[in-house]
Amino acid sequence: MTPVAWLAMALAFGCGVLVGALLLRRRAKQEVVARTLVPHRTRQVIGALQSGTVIVRRDRRASFSNHSASALGIARPDGALHEGVADLAERAWRTGQVVEQEVEVRRGVLGAVSQVHVRVTPIDEELALAVANDNTEQRAAEATRREFAVNVSHELKTPIGALSLLAENVEDTADDPEMVRQFAVKMRREARRLTKLIQEIIDISRLQGGESVLDHEEIDVAGVVHEAFEGARLAAETKRIELVADLRARPLVLGDRDLLVMAVRNLVDNAIAYSDAGSRVTASVTSHDDAVSVAVMDQGIGIDAKDQERIFERFYRTDPARARQTGGTGLGLSIVKHVALQHSGTVNVWSQPSVGSTFTMTLPGYQESP
Repeated sequence: MTPVAWLAMALAFGCGVLVGALLLRRRAKQEVVARTLVPHRTRQVIGALQSGTVIVRRDRRASFSNHSASALGIARPDGALHEGVADLAERAWRTGQVVEQEVEVRRGVLGAVSQVHVRVTPIDEELALAVANDNTEQRAAEATRREFAVNVSHELKTPIGALSLLAENVEDTADDPEMVRQFAVKMRREARRLTKLIQEIIDISRLQGGESVLDHEEIDVAGVVHEAFEGARLAAETKRIELVADLRARPLVLGDRDLLVMAVRNLVDNAIAYSDAGSRVTASVTSHDDAVSVAVMDQGIGIDAKDQERIFERFYRTDPARARQTGGTGLGLSIVKHVALQHSGTVNVWSQPSVGSTFTMTLPGYQESP
């Protein structure tokens, strides 16, 4: 090899080393800059925040994000950023103002959808701060409240309209005592239905507000069944329905006695309302493995399988026509469900059309201290 060739190789090698050194220096400088963009103390503060927090870079990646942001699905530790958050950051930089919006995030292998509220504040030309909170439950609660308000308005219109119509009929037939008497009976029935509806709306609103079980006390479940039976006895005697209490066990639970009596009374009232005259309604109390169960069994019309999953929904009725005849509001079983939940319990149903139904409320048992 000639001296010129050796010189060329040496120059090429030197240039390569120089370029490599420059690249390494540039990369090291970028890493230093990246680290200084979010100082260690700032990272500690962001990491301690409950809200999902992300430092967004201009290249649509996360310079730093906390664990909450990863849990919400808006950023990953490797810097990947949700497209919706990156778009909001672009708007914030473009307008120079704080922007906020709800972003739809899909999480998990099943792709569960969450509504995440994101607020982005531009820090400078290269960085922005995104703060996110999951609004899924809040949205669901708002939808539930709106639905409840619509249902209440609809349900109140029926008895109020009936009372108004009956009052007009009484006025038109004032000279016919027999007709007045008949309309008066119907007005009393509608008034009782309206009173029951209003009371149950108050009850379920209180239960859903989390204000129910304020003072816990030791409760004899057998005594709860006795009290519920006493309250329902007149309705049972009117239909010649026999009330049977199977109370061989007398376990204790911890909770609110009035609420538990209301729940069992609703189950017994339902059993009476949907049973034929001359049949039997039985309530039993059992205790097993630290759990106490109250089962109310009837020999009534039963419930179709397609309705069994929905009967605990508010205002849901399997037979609206029969519910109007019996004075049912569609809230009784929903109240039972919420009372059970307030006592860390459950309620379920077994039913077969033309055979009958069994509603079972199960609560945690309580043992007296020795």
